Amino acid sequence: MSREGADHELHARAEERDRISGDLLDLEAHTTYQLLKGAALRGETGRRWTAAQAFVAEMWALYDLYRAVLRAAEEVRARRGRPGPAELAEITALLLGSSVVLKAAVKPVELRTLGEAEPDEHLTLNETVARMDAAFGEITATLQAVDAVWNPALPRLEQAEAAAQELAAMSRELGERLDLGAVETALSRVRAEVVEDPIGAAPPGPELDRIVALLATGRADLERALAAKRDYTARRDRLLAAIDTVRQAEAAARMAHGQVVVKINLPASAAPVSRLPDLTTTFTRADAATDGWLARSARLDALEKAAAEAAEHARGKTRALFGLIQRRDELRGLLIATNAKAARVGLAEDLEATRLYETARTLLWSAPCDLRQAAAAVDLYQNAIHGGSR
Repeated sequence: MSREGADHELHARAEERDRISGDLLDLEAHTTYQLLKGAALRGETGRRWTAAQAFVAEMWALYDLYRAVLRAAEEVRARRGRPGPAELAEITALLLGSSVVLKAAVKPVELRTLGEAEPDEHLTLNETVARMDAAFGEITATLQAVDAVWNPALPRLEQAEAAAQELAAMSRELGERLDLGAVETALSRVRAEVVEDPIGAAPPGPELDRIVALLATGRADLERALAAKRDYTARRDRLLAAIDTVRQAEAAARMAHGQVVVKINLPASAAPVSRLPDLTTTFTRADAATDGWLARSARLDALEKAAAEAAEHARGKTRALFGLIQRRDELRGLLIATNAKAARVGLAEDLEATRLYETARTLLWSAPCDLRQAAAAVDLYQNAIHGGSR
């Protein structure tokens, strides 16, 4: 190498050394690397990490040898301002030759022989860097495999654990114990699998989904129970008002039945059936109960739903009953319109048409009216007038 070539190579190698040093320090400062160093690993992750640590040791050993060779070359260069052929030859041998001596590993005594020892390995600086790069790649591949599990799973685990702690606090505020044993056991199991063997364990996503769903259900139950405890008096008053609404709606349904039954022939099943006694009995028992707020909240929910359904059922019965009067009036109007059509087409004096008309009219203007028979009679009269086509 020329003096200029030697200086250029020394400068390039110095930059390479500093870059490698920075990469090695960054590796050891990496969060996942630090966590793995302190973790009790097992399974596939334990095996991968053991191998990675061996690569780390190899990489640092190679780096120390690389740095020693470069330092020796720098010392040769520093002997003289203008190095002569001897110095240049020595620098060339160090920088370009097989100057890195990797001592042969000492075998365990049970694997040794009394023959020739294993030879040392001689590497160039480029070969040394390539060997370090390969080791670095093995280590980072392990870190990436761990990160692929930890990055999505650990934040979700922490959120789930925080949610479990919040539920425990809410349970204490409520004064009741919420059984979180199954959730806490599942969280501990998932955390152990994720932390100790992220590479070999089953994907934690589905189990975390199940745990999060259980926590959400528990939180919803506790929130309802706390709301029931805080707002019980107001909620009780609203429930009494809802029961009174049922009373009024059922009274309106009975009144409607009384008005309609004298006009329309109704089956016994058309009479309104009151749900009020069951509601009031259930409310009285619930109001007197002294069990936990979780159970009381569930009963309040059920009572509020039952009261709303009972009121709507009574209102629906009222609409249906008055709808029968409306149906009768529609049939009357249809009969009158068909009779007018009969006069226009010259069938007003037709004996059969007249008989059908009178039959339908008698049914529709009778009290109570049999709507089924009346509808059939109007239909027969229409067919007679329209010739089977309407």
